[in-house]
Amino acid sequence: MKFITSDHVRLDYEDEGTGYPVILVSGLGMCKEIWRPTKEFLLQNGYRVVTFDARNQGASEHTFKGARISRHAIDVYELLQSLSIEHCLAVGHSMGASTMFGYVSLFGRGQLDGLIDIDQSPKMINDETWHYGFKDLTWDEFPAALKMPLGRATAVKIDEATVNAVRQANTLHPYDQSANFNFAIDHAFQDWRDIVALMPVPFLAVAGEKSPYFNPDFLQAIQILNEKAQTQVVANAGHAVMAEQPAAFNQILDRFAMSVQS
Repeated sequence: MKFITSDHVRLDYEDEGTGYPVILVSGLGMCKEIWRPTKEFLLQNGYRVVTFDARNQGASEHTFKGARISRHAIDVYELLQSLSIEHCLAVGHSMGASTMFGYVSLFGRGQLDGLIDIDQSPKMINDETWHYGFKDLTWDEFPAALKMPLGRATAVKIDEATVNAVRQANTLHPYDQSANFNFAIDHAFQDWRDIVALMPVPFLAVAGEKSPYFNPDFLQAIQILNEKAQTQVVANAGHAVMAEQPAAFNQILDRFAMSVQS
């Protein structure tokens, strides 16, 4: 299905099921097909599931407009509004979690009852105040390092059906890293620690034990920022926790979803 944003960009989305709504927000360069195991689990358990491709990704419009986390956050707000969703759980993977931090910065609670962050540190750049950023990225290498390949994201194999779905989507709609470079800079530049500290909804941060992108100890730092935050390390998982260890992640997701439904 297609949705047109207020700045006239076409987003491709799916809205399935009829129960409590869960919106799944993908990471940088990813397509909505990566959520296949999560979506199937949620639909089987009576949830309504919204997935979409961010602008410049997947089947959504590839455009020079809105290369900012703030605009991506507005896209989420407008999509939920168009679907008449007033209460939902948002699950953001990687950049998708940062998109939802941006959402909270703009709209506060908005349409959210809760938020799950999958393997995304609230600050990407390492410095004297934060040692849990993306790999070894520092201000000395920023932003030039973002032009380099990000490297393998996973620690274990993803199931064949999900791999094939993602591969087919990428073949039909190739991701252009260079065209989205300005957005990657904006994403990496942000510091969401104040948003995490003052999160207005129940918040769960999940990390992959073997993530090649983020040290899972960032969860301890999140708990220092926000003592109400829940955290969970998933064993034998890399960056794509929900696809690498779907059974473990789905149990975590279901428990949290049950707790936030109003």
